[in-house]
This record gives sequence, C-alpha cells and structure tokens, in this order.
Amino acid sequence: MPRLRVAGADLYFEVHGAGPTIVLAHGVGGNHASWYHQLDAFARAYQVITIDQRGFGLSTDPERRGRSAFIDDLTALLDHCRLEHVALVGQSMGGGTVAGFTCSNPKRVRALVLADTLAALSESGPLKKRMDQVRAATGHLSQAERVLGPRIRADHPELALLYGQIASFNAYSIKTVAGEPRRWTTEELAATGVPVLFVVGMDDALFPADVVGTVQAQVPNSFLVELADTGHSAYFENPRVFNDSVLSFLQKVGFPGSTADPESRGERPKGRDHA
Repeated sequence: MPRLRVAGADLYFEVHGAGPTIVLAHGVGGNHASWYHQLDAFARAYQVITIDQRGFGLSTDPERRGRSAFIDDLTALLDHCRLEHVALVGQSMGGGTVAGFTCSNPKRVRALVLADTLAALSESGPLKKRMDQVRAATGHLSQAERVLGPRIRADHPELALLYGQIASFNAYSIKTVAGEPRRWTTEELAATGVPVLFVVGMDDALFPADVVGTVQAQVPNSFLVELADTGHSAYFENPRVFNDSVLSFLQKVGFPGSTADPESRGERPKGRDHA
C-alpha cells in the first residue's frame, strides 16, 4: 500500500490508470474508498490519484494538525509523484484543500472542480448571514440527513448504509476534525486564472444551490452544474451525471484524457443532464 511520510503523518494514497492526472480529495464523511464510482470512469483516460487526508481512512495524524496541514500534504504528494500539472476535484471539506492549493499554486493546476463546497472561501456580508442561517438550520440533522439527499435516503437505504460504513474507518468526524484551514476570497480564486467547475446538488442542505450559484457568478472563467434530486454528495448520489459533467468540463477547458473513448471525453449520451 503506497504511503507518504509528511510532517508526522503517514498519508495513504492510490494511483489508478494512466494519462493526465486528476487528484480526488474527499469530504469529512469520506476517504479514498468513497470515490469508487469515479475510478473506472476517470481512469479510462486519466491517471487518478485518491488520497486519505490525514486523520481519515488509512492516513494518520498523531499531531492532530488536521485541516491546517491538508494543503501542505497535497503539495508533498504531488512533489513525491513528480506531478507539475494536475486537475483537482474536491468534495465538501476536500474542496477546501484543492481550492486552497489552487490559490497557493495556480501554475500547477489546469482545472478545478468544487463539488458541493465553498469550504475554502471566506464569508462576509450577505454570504455569511445566509451561511449562518444554513448552519443553524442543519445543526440538529443526523449525518445521513446532512450528507445525502432525501431521494437517496428514501429509495436507496443501502447506499446510506454504505456511506456510513465508509465513514466509520475515519479517525475524525465532523465534530472532532482538527485544525483550521486558511480561507480565500473569491477575488483570490478568480485571480488564479484556473477554470473552475462548481457542482451542487439541488437538495444540498449544507451548501445550498442558491448560495453556490451566487458565489460561482463572482468567479470569471467558471461554470456551474446543478443536479436535480441530489444532496450534498453528488459524486456518490448521482455518479453518472457527476462523472459526465467533470469529464465534459475537463475536455472543454483543454485538459483532455489520453484516449478517444467517448465516455472518457465526457460526451453526453442522450437523456443525461449536461454541464
């Protein structure tokens, strides 16, 4: 099992496929195993790296640095793998990692996907007021109600169970995760010049679609995909459309995969939502 020793932690990561590199950063309820829906679809044309952020999955965090070390950890991983240019995909908490890395190292990022997240972005004025309202309204919810939409919970209880089982391997939870990440303004994100795709489920309780849409409108060279009947975990709840949206975006912004497979290029089959 590949591991990387970084600043007191052992970081677990996996590498799948070959081609230009996509790095996937999970949320607080996830780890490398959460991306099982993405690995086959993305690895047909890309090298895909999944990482357990410190304190999650098979990665350790004995010094309890948590989120304050995530960007440095990602930097160390890319250096270890000798990767100069990558696409980054982050869900929820992982969005803070990849957006922060992008703001710190824009020349190394060819494309950025922020899935159900504004985690790295600073809040002020109306945005802070709205997000304070969201946090107050969701604070009492169970983990399943927070991270999965009502359709999945009602129609696919087995997926809700699986989500919880994957999360059970983490040392941290939303209540215990250590560290405070740096936050960045939308102006700083826009100044990187990196194309950004915002993906949000229309039933996302933690980062509602109206809030994500408002922020996306403030970032030039960005795109927005809204997924119907989908909650906070779009990659998990609606993987076919999520995958197609990400692959279409990468093709659109000049980060194509290494094969001519239509699915890998993100071409949209009939009847599916589109970016």
